Amino acid sequence: MNEHAEIAERDDNDGPEEIHALFRGAPSTTAFRKLRKRLVRETRAAIEDFGMIRPGDRWLVCLSGGKDSYTLLAILHELKWRGLLPVDLLACNLDQGQPGFPATVLPEFLTDREVTHRIEYQDTYSIVTDKIAPGGTMCSLCSRLRRGNLYRIAREEGCSAVVLGHHRDDILETFFMNLFHGGRLATMPPKLLNEEGDLLVLRPLAYVAEADCEKFARDMNYPIIPCDLCGSQEGLQRAQVKRLLDEWEARAPGRRQVMFRALMNTRPSHLVDPKLFDFAGLWPGLARDAAEDVPNLREH
Repeated sequence: MNEHAEIAERDDNDGPEEIHALFRGAPSTTAFRKLRKRLVRETRAAIEDFGMIRPGDRWLVCLSGGKDSYTLLAILHELKWRGLLPVDLLACNLDQGQPGFPATVLPEFLTDREVTHRIEYQDTYSIVTDKIAPGGTMCSLCSRLRRGNLYRIAREEGCSAVVLGHHRDDILETFFMNLFHGGRLATMPPKLLNEEGDLLVLRPLAYVAEADCEKFARDMNYPIIPCDLCGSQEGLQRAQVKRLLDEWEARAPGRRQVMFRALMNTRPSHLVDPKLFDFAGLWPGLARDAAEDVPNLREH
């Protein structure tokens, strides 16, 4: 992003040459070094833009075993390694009791890569399969159960934030799912306060493209664990939206980034929500600045 050119320049010069053990075995190619720097730059920019850091806090970094969470874990640890992320990091995997889940993969990986971690077992799989008919969409219930357990773990560990690996494409897909199926303009924000008001939900990969996460995890040869409960189900709304965005991107490369920029450039006075803009108070003769995007302060 152009507005982050200064951050990019600093990233090229900041920190020691050594890198965290999560980068052990990293390719020495120029292409990989550029990819790593881009991931660090974009993650750092999102953290700064959305005010995610409060020095001394502790973050619960959620690791599913997928490409996105591996990327998140590595980039956050590199930022911390270089003195750019003054928070404590605790990696956490929630083993949800899915049949065939390789329970030893993540503990062995995290121990080998010198990552402080907690592995938690909670059989939410049985709850989901008991309540959802065969062939039904399990993702929503699975997600709610997972989120509740992660909040509990964060509180037990003294963490102020639950940190997730959702990237730019996830945010776009959620926007279109809400647009097409939910009847609202909303998506997953990079920073969110939970309903209880005691935990933040952070998404530091908000500026990162899914393709970059996939390439990074593949180049690093991380042991990917697929989601066989939710993400592999065919016919889900998210899969349909993803195909649509893929088609748009193929016809007009760069369209995803343009659409994402639109999410950061909203004009309430040019939408149709009277809760966000005071249309009722908009009349000729008012001062020009009074006719701009002034929030509607009426209670609803």
